[in-house]
Formats: sequence, structure tokens, C-alpha cells
Amino acid sequence: MQTLPNPAPAAATPAPATTDPTIVRRKTRPVPVGDVTIGGGHPVAVQSMINEDTLDVDGSVAAIQRLHEIGCEIVRVTVPSMSHAKAMADIRDRLTRTYRSVPLVADVHHNGLKIALEAAKHVDNVRINPGLYVFEKPKSDRTEYTDAEFNEIGEKIRDTLKPLVLSLKEQDKSMRIGVNHGSLAERMLFTYGDTPEGMVESALEFIRICESLGFYHIELSLKASRVPVMLAANRLMVQRMDALGMDYPLHLGVTEAGDGEYGRIKSTAGIGTLLAEGIGDTIRVSLTEAPEKEIPVCYGILQALGLRRTMVEYVACPSCGRTLFNLEDVLHKVREATVHLTGLNIAVMGCIVNGPGEMADADYGYVGKQAGTIALYRGREEIRRVPEDQGVKELINLIKADGRWVDP
Repeated sequence: MQTLPNPAPAAATPAPATTDPTIVRRKTRPVPVGDVTIGGGHPVAVQSMINEDTLDVDGSVAAIQRLHEIGCEIVRVTVPSMSHAKAMADIRDRLTRTYRSVPLVADVHHNGLKIALEAAKHVDNVRINPGLYVFEKPKSDRTEYTDAEFNEIGEKIRDTLKPLVLSLKEQDKSMRIGVNHGSLAERMLFTYGDTPEGMVESALEFIRICESLGFYHIELSLKASRVPVMLAANRLMVQRMDALGMDYPLHLGVTEAGDGEYGRIKSTAGIGTLLAEGIGDTIRVSLTEAPEKEIPVCYGILQALGLRRTMVEYVACPSCGRTLFNLEDVLHKVREATVHLTGLNIAVMGCIVNGPGEMADADYGYVGKQAGTIALYRGREEIRRVPEDQGVKELINLIKADGRWVDP
């Protein structure tokens, strides 16, 4: 048989250009938290935590409602004692009667089996910290953990965790295994050091116990106050899960991020970096401020990455000598008039030199065409020119004409 020569390779076809590459999210299993689903391709969920004492039922209900009304989808409540756990029944009942059902997470602390079992009756998810759930009293003279000691404590953890796992499984509720860098168990510190690996192994120990009991409604969090540690721990967790065939969703956060501008920057650096890599299914920005201040930061991160569209995306040039109007003032006026809308991209550009190109992906454009005159665009198409003092009004009219306006 005659052998035919290989044909010459065809000329490569350039990939289509795009200015909006989509983040490919890691595939994870869906995990229910009340009427919100974490993972499974569902939108990245926003969480926060009230700072009221759970024994204050009225104050807790009001705080949960305030958070939920501004977009917090899952609310965590601390339950440090049995009294606090029982108070969750009143909080849940009051919320349902006077407002609506809100997905609630109980945060359980030291030696918390009985507390967790009680809280599990009244919430949708129980968060436990592997470093504290079965507290290991440190020994000042310890130099190592033998395999026997390590395994003995592991069996104690299994015995203590099993009733909670079976309770959650029976109720079709979920658990967050929340590892904190600052509270690793002593034997994990001795075995793996104060490292991301120790955090991952701590989570895996609890996951394996849950799986051995046929329980898979699990979400994970690996938090640290240092961004590089938080990034490394979550990346390593994903690598280990992929190798083990696990697909649990991840809750992202930089714990104890502080307050003000730096707290927001620090949280964004950690959460946003991982989300951009496709890692993360629910987030919390932990600020030393009122919990309500956390929610706009969460949605800002998600909006910037194109993962949620909950507000208008404003595109505006930084201003230069070519700018034909007071860009800062005009942007403020445009924002003030349209900030209540959702899902739109609006560009405010100071001149014609870069404006139409830089705002190519915007739904609407407001561009300085010449002194005293504004050009209004729909996408890449110039629609009309209007006097500058009518620019904002005519932009609103254009949005209305397209049927995309809603009254505030």
C-alpha cells in the first residue's frame, strides 16, 4: 500500500479577540444552606456574621434582618454555650413570623458536641473548627506525638463528631469544616508545623470521618490573617481534593483583616485572587466594623470579576489634559442618577481620543466630543450629541427608550 505524505498543516486561525474572558470556576458539589445552595455552579454566595450576643433574641433578629435586606445571603451566629444554642430556636421562630426564613449558620466552639447537636435543630448549617472541636490541652514538655497518640486522638475526634454528622445527615443539613491558621490543633502543629499543609491535613481528617459516615453536605474554609498563607492553603486544598477525587465547595475569607481601606484591600487581595483562579463558592469579608459594611465589599469583588452583576459597572478614564469637562463631577452625577440600576455598563470618558475604544464593551457611553458638547453612545454607535448641561438627562432618556430603566 502506498503511503501518502502528511499534508502541510493549515495556517493557524487567530483566536477571536475578547475583552471579557470568563472565569472558569472549579466544579464542586452542591451543598444546601437553607434555601441557598453553595457550589454546584450556583452564584458565589455572600456571607457575614452578626456581632450581637445570641441570648439577645430581639437584637439578633434585627441584626440578621438588616444583613439579609442589604444582600447578605447566609448569616452566621455564634453559639458558645447551650443557652445560646437553645436561643437559636427563638431566633429562627421570630425571623419566620416577623420577616422570613434566612439561611443560618451556628458557629460552635470548644468541646462543642452537645451545643452543636442542639444548634443543629434550629439552623441550616453548623460550622466547626477542627482545632477546637476536640480540645487538646498542650503539654509544655512535649517533644513529639507518637503514632499511637496521634491515632488515639483521631479516634476520640471520630467518636465526638459522629453524632453531629448523623444528626445533620438525618435533617438534610450541612456542615462547614472551618480551619483557622491561628488555631491548629497541637498534634497538627507538631506533625506538620504551622503551615498550609497542617491546615489541609486538619480539614482532610474531618472530611474522611464525614465520608465514612456517608455524609457529603460539606463546605470547607481555610482562613488566615496573612494573605499568602490563605492563598497557599486554599490552593493546596484544591490540589489535594483533586488528587483524592473530592469536590467540596470552598468558603473564602481573610480572617481578622482589620478595618478601613487596608482591611478591604487585604480581603480583596486574598478573596479576589482565588476567585480569579476559579476557586471559591461563597465568601465573607471580615472587617472590624459593623457587619453591614462587609456586604458592599463582597459584591464589589464579585462584580469586578464578572461573577455577579448586582450594580452598574462604571468605566471612567482617569482624566488628563484632553478632558473636556470636570470628569469627577460628571461621573458623580451619572452615578447618582443611575446607581440603582443593575446589570448595565456605563462609560464616562473625558475626550474622543481614547473614549470610544476604551468603552467598547459599555452599554452606554457619555463622551466629551467638543467643548460644551456631549456625545451619547449605545455600545459603539454614537446616537446623538447634546449640550453638556443636558447630558445626564439625555443619557437617562436613552436608557428609558431602550426599556432598561427602572425608577429608583
